[in-house]
Amino acid sequence: MTSIVQGFVPAFPVLQQGEGIGDTTPYIPAEPSKVLWGRIPCAGDTPIATVDPGQAVIVDTVSHEGILEDQGSDPIAYFGRHGVELDHILGDTVEVAASRKRDSLAGPHIVTGPIAVNGARPGDLLAIRIDDLTMRAPYGVVSTRHNRGVLAHKLGFDGDYGQFCSVDSRDGKWFGTMPIHPAHPHTAEFPLDPFLGLIGVATDTDSHLSSVPPGLHGGNIDIRRLTPGATLFLPVQVPDALLYIGDPHFAQGNGEVALTALEAPLRARLTVDLIPAAEVKAGLGRPIGPFAAAHGFIIPTGLDPDLNRALEACVRNAIEMVVALFDADPQQAYLYLSAATDFNISQAVDQVRGVHGEIRVADFAHHATTALARRILERA
Repeated sequence: MTSIVQGFVPAFPVLQQGEGIGDTTPYIPAEPSKVLWGRIPCAGDTPIATVDPGQAVIVDTVSHEGILEDQGSDPIAYFGRHGVELDHILGDTVEVAASRKRDSLAGPHIVTGPIAVNGARPGDLLAIRIDDLTMRAPYGVVSTRHNRGVLAHKLGFDGDYGQFCSVDSRDGKWFGTMPIHPAHPHTAEFPLDPFLGLIGVATDTDSHLSSVPPGLHGGNIDIRRLTPGATLFLPVQVPDALLYIGDPHFAQGNGEVALTALEAPLRARLTVDLIPAAEVKAGLGRPIGPFAAAHGFIIPTGLDPDLNRALEACVRNAIEMVVALFDADPQQAYLYLSAATDFNISQAVDQVRGVHGEIRVADFAHHATTALARRILERA
């Protein structure tokens, strides 16, 4: 059951498919033929578009919230119950819900892609810079279901339930607003900081994996630092990389403890670049999984079904990054991380747990001179 927000008044018009593009940047809508539901691209998939390294692309995403089976599979009815008029419901959300079906073993996410990157080969690193993210609707939903939250099987917290949240503006900033008690008018407001929970490259498999667990391919990594200005680096798994995005969020707490963030649709402007395998091999002592450069930080990740092992993997990857980028001794890097770096639980609810570190670039007076170090640090 989802609580109802009474007297919903939209803070801004919805951004429908094709509206407001405004320039010649390639545009990919989230129409039914260009999305997967609950699955991610794999080797051999036919791309829906192709970009060259260094090229920007605009990509629409839609949220799975409001169209899932336990919500009635009808976004017009679902959002209408919360006071959203028909002209404030995204047409592509309605089209996807009406024409695409999700298999029972798939994840919930609507994934836009895949997008081929000319020349990308296994061993390369794909660098995806998030240039801009635009909210497409003035509302979203946070929910728990399928006994997947941190308090699954705990009395009082099981079941499928959620909360419709409105978006409001205050002092030039955007906030989410939600009621916090069914019998009282009390509400909570929290700042919005949109990001894409899911950015990935195709897996080297012959079938489409579930969109839920993240991995070396990236995918559902749920790192809230990936806001505009951040760059995510992903090891290419298959020729042409086959990039995809989804799981748009307006806000998320580290851990994502109930199961979802504030799920809501975004339009993303991305610039895609490529770091050749030779530069990667020369600059890193060993291959590591997804990492990012964002807002003055280098952000390594650790992924494992066991949270303790995910933390260990993240610390090992963080040591590798400090050694590679700042010419540090590994043991000294370990000690530095203990003194100065936060390690955060990205999410604890997606089968594979995620931990990410936040290494401050400003802490280091010396930078390594490899081509890889230069490419990474110039994006931090």
